[in-house]
Amino acid sequence: MKQLNEQMNLGAFVFTFGHHFAAWRHPGTDTNEIISMDFYKELAASAERGKLDMLFLADSGSIPLSDAESSARFVYPEATAVLGALAAITDKIGIAATVSTTFNDPYNVARRFSTLDHLSKGRAAWNVVTSTKEGDALNYSMEKLPEHGSRYERAREFLDVTNALWDSWEDDALLWDKKAGLFADKEKVHLLEHRGESFSVLGPLNIPRSPQGRPVIIQAGTSPAGSRFAASGADVIFTACEDKDEAIRFYKHVKGLLPEFGREVGEVKILPGLMYFVGATEAEAKAKEEEFYELILPSAGVTYLSRMLNVDLSGYSIDEQLPDIPLEGNTSRAKIIMETARRTKQTIRELGLHFAVARGHMKVRGTPEQIADVMEDWFRSAACDGFNIMPPLLPGGMGEFVDQVVPVLQRRGLFRTEYSGNTLRDHLGLSRPISQFAASVETAKEG
Repeated sequence: MKQLNEQMNLGAFVFTFGHHFAAWRHPGTDTNEIISMDFYKELAASAERGKLDMLFLADSGSIPLSDAESSARFVYPEATAVLGALAAITDKIGIAATVSTTFNDPYNVARRFSTLDHLSKGRAAWNVVTSTKEGDALNYSMEKLPEHGSRYERAREFLDVTNALWDSWEDDALLWDKKAGLFADKEKVHLLEHRGESFSVLGPLNIPRSPQGRPVIIQAGTSPAGSRFAASGADVIFTACEDKDEAIRFYKHVKGLLPEFGREVGEVKILPGLMYFVGATEAEAKAKEEEFYELILPSAGVTYLSRMLNVDLSGYSIDEQLPDIPLEGNTSRAKIIMETARRTKQTIRELGLHFAVARGHMKVRGTPEQIADVMEDWFRSAACDGFNIMPPLLPGGMGEFVDQVVPVLQRRGLFRTEYSGNTLRDHLGLSRPISQFAASVETAKEG
């Protein structure tokens, strides 16, 4: 499949102190304030200076206190609250937050992101996740996490209802006719009257349609169920892949699913995660990477692997190979771990260290030119539409990428030098969706 775009899209994935497992232990990390507005302000300024498409915030609903060596990496501020603050101190960059469909309701989520889209003048995005950790379920009045398939069924209905709520006000519904005393055209504000398997929602939303029509939808699953879910309704797919050939296959597969859902190839952007270690020379970049490796405790790597697999590995010798673990009901990340274990024959210790670094995402090290070479190769090979960059250390790692790698991509014509639009959909090259209710009215008139 040929790459249709001339320039790549770039998001910045924000993850506590940085994406490296031991980022919090790095000498350059300031741990005085684990949640600080100054921290997010610096990140946003760097990313917007680099003309990146968006800042993408992770989130989670639990913290594994038994994992004392690394539990700092699971401390998250509530992501949409941070987006509200970022909307006020940025002008162009998109702002994306992770919110689970397993522990929320469509009406609340629709209101939250519509509000953010209004406040940011059209820069909001929702990363739709179904949650994968049993600890999350126990914090939300559940005895156990629903099985994988049922989580996705709920997510599909959740997204359908949320989109309908965003569409419940047509673009020209507001009248503001002071003389006649008409606030809105009630014929253009629609009830949902939805009654489904998981949700019952009357509607409409109590917020008029937002600048983007609908906030951008991001989805991160790579399982068969996740791929189909993303193809049916996501605007951006954030994926984890270390191998270019596998990335090309995934890209071709997902793009090939789009016509089944009445969608064009360019309507979905696929952005794999990219962790990087950049230096003035290749040797300097390697030394940076090795410095990080030395900060990982082997036991912490194994504990992290247990969390990703939802299986306690403490009873196994860390110097033996990982035993076969049933994957039914598990996550796409668990599948990646098991496939890597079978292919490489690594020990549990080695696997723990491997996945603790980048969690199955691609990892590159080298000079800015060498990192740009890898990015260009993947992009021109139709392995992706761009990348979600994953700085190993924050906030400094964001500035490194923006000041050293982005200029190389710009000189090669692979990335913008200025924003050409104002909304996140503009940055991504995505059209503004028409309200499904307005479309149905037009269809009825034509009939």
